Parts: sequence; C-alpha cells; structure tokens
Amino acid sequence: MWLYLVALVGLYHLVRWHRERQVVSHLRDKYVFITGSGSGFGNLLARQLDMRGLRVLAACRTEKAAEQLRAQTSDRLETVTLDIAKTESITAATQWVKERVGDRGLWGLVNNAGISGPWGRNEWLTKQDFVTTLNVNLLGTIEVTLSLLPLVRKARGRVVNVSSIGGRLSVMGGGYCISKYGVEAFSDSLRRELAHFGVKVAVIEPGSFKTNMTNTERLFQHVQEVWDRARPEIKEVYGEKFLASYFTAISKNRLTTYKENLSEVTDCMEHALTACHPRTRYSAGWDAKLFYLPMSYMPTFLADAILTWGLPRPAKAL
Repeated sequence: MWLYLVALVGLYHLVRWHRERQVVSHLRDKYVFITGSGSGFGNLLARQLDMRGLRVLAACRTEKAAEQLRAQTSDRLETVTLDIAKTESITAATQWVKERVGDRGLWGLVNNAGISGPWGRNEWLTKQDFVTTLNVNLLGTIEVTLSLLPLVRKARGRVVNVSSIGGRLSVMGGGYCISKYGVEAFSDSLRRELAHFGVKVAVIEPGSFKTNMTNTERLFQHVQEVWDRARPEIKEVYGEKFLASYFTAISKNRLTTYKENLSEVTDCMEHALTACHPRTRYSAGWDAKLFYLPMSYMPTFLADAILTWGLPRPAKAL
C-alpha cells in the first residue's frame, strides 16, 4: 500500500516537473510591462528578461532611475516614468504602452511597484498613513491592471502580481500587510474571471529580501516619524523605553535574515511569464517556504506566540 502511495506521489512530481519545463514559443516577439523597475526586484527582472530576448517596457518612478536602467540593458528595452498612485500618470503610461505593442497586445504585466511604509504599531498611525500605503500597493496595482487588461487579453497573456509573505500572515502593523492581503484577494478573483480568455494570473510571495524597502535605516525613519506624530496619551501608554526596544527588535530581525540573492524572486517571475504552465502562487525564499507559509496554517494562538516572542512590552501593559 505504501509503495503505491510513494509511486503515485513520485509520478505527480515527475509530471509537474515536466510540465513546468515547457517554455512559451516566440518570446522575442512578446512585450512585458514591469512597474517599479527603478530598483529591487523590478530592476533585476527587467535586466533578466532583456537578456532573455523579450521586449521589456520598464516603468520607473524617476527619470534618473530610467536612465540608469537603459544604460545597463539593450536597445530593445524601453522605459517610461510612472507613479502608480496617480491616475493621470497611469493613463499616460497606458497610452505609451498601446503605442508600442500595437495589435500584438501585451503578453506580460508585472505589478511590482510598492512601498513599505509608513508603518509601526497600528495605534501610532493615522488613517492617512494607511491610505498612503494602500494607494500604491493595492489601489495602484488595481488601476494599472484595469487600464492594461484589454491589451493583456488581446495577447492571451499573463498578469503577475507581487504580494508578500505579509499577504499570508500579518507580521507588522500599518498598511503594508493589509495591502498585500488585498493583492492576494484581487489576484484570486482576477484569475477566475480571466481564465475564460486564456489569461493566466500568478502571485509572487517573497520572503525577506534585502531591497530599498527593507533598508533598516528607512524602517527606523518610518517608525520614528509615526512615533513623533503619535498622540501624547499613546506615547505615555507605550513609553520611550518601549520605542528603544522596538528599534532593537527591528535591527536584530529575530525571526529571519534579509537575503541578498534577489534572483530567487525574479526567477519565479520569469517562470510565471515564460512557462507554458505557470504556477498560481510562487513562494520565494526558504523563510517563506519553511517558516511563514507553514505558520499561516498553524493554530492562531501558536502563530501569535511565535510572532510576539521576544518583543518588548508597552509601559502600561497588563
């Protein structure tokens, strides 16, 4: 009995391995639009796909970042400046993409642009702090997708949304994890709706990687800013000692370490764009696969105990 079970599991993985190795044809004729190409995952993916021969349309937040990317890539790659928090910027970029892809349509849309903060303890934040993050990470992603969807549908292409392990398990306060939960939900509904048109939707769920978003100094700055703006009674409840311990917890990053090999994430993105049979979800990084993802299925009390272990207590905690 056990032998048959092992054989069945082995056969499943063999068939899956074979299917995932099949690559889409005529990649050099396909256009891929990537948001957030100025740095981090988006920047590396743009260079990676350019080397693969695809026609990359890279959206950067600033012209300076766009110039740097063009200097590192071939003449096939084109850039456009885009602020996904602004409708007029998305409208202009959409028209720019239409002019380039023409009747071919857009094979790949990679929603990669995002921000990490403002963040800190929820009680320290204002509604506007949450709105700032949601406008970029969630609403910006939705608006870019809706604007370019007709072109993706024409090519029967791919939508690749970059979420996070924070979209499975809320590991911090503020709008970041909320926005990534939203990206997961949007991707799920979009996947089912677009299946009728031959469009595939994939979600990338990176673990902890070293990018501009995870820069410790920037995280400190986010926390200090929201703390400085917090109401006096909130500061009294938590205390200055708590803030100092909170900074220490961030710097030590007791649950995981930030990995520098960003290709673990971009390889997942590339597979989602180029494989005949892409996965629905890609967990990138050992911490995502072996720690955060399994923990998201644990009993709540156990996950809470792990996530709060070693964290400081507020001055007036019970």
